[in-house]
Amino acid sequence: MAGSHSHWRTPRSCDVYWSEFKHCKSLFNRFHEYYTYGRAPDCQQWKEDYYTCKDWETNHSTHTKESLQESERKRVAEQRKFTPVWELRQTPPADWHLPLNQGKPQDP
Repeated sequence: MAGSHSHWRTPRSCDVYWSEFKHCKSLFNRFHEYYTYGRAPDCQQWKEDYYTCKDWETNHSTHTKESLQESERKRVAEQRKFTPVWELRQTPPADWHLPLNQGKPQDP
């Protein structure tokens, strides 16, 4: 496993972390987050990930690699914890092959 860290790449380029941080701090995004969730966004993790990524590019230390990987795992887990809006079907509806009644009024 010696030298395996030299082949590892960050999940995103360091510029992406910085762009995400700048977007997070933007006035538009702050307004949107406050309107949607009732709180200002926490952008600190994007900034920390940017500096960790830059540190990885210069030092290739195991600590920075693990820190960046853990941050990405948390981000992915955070995205997956939301329940889907739509109920997923297991099979198609029984009448899926029938023509649509586009010209007829629907029953209320």
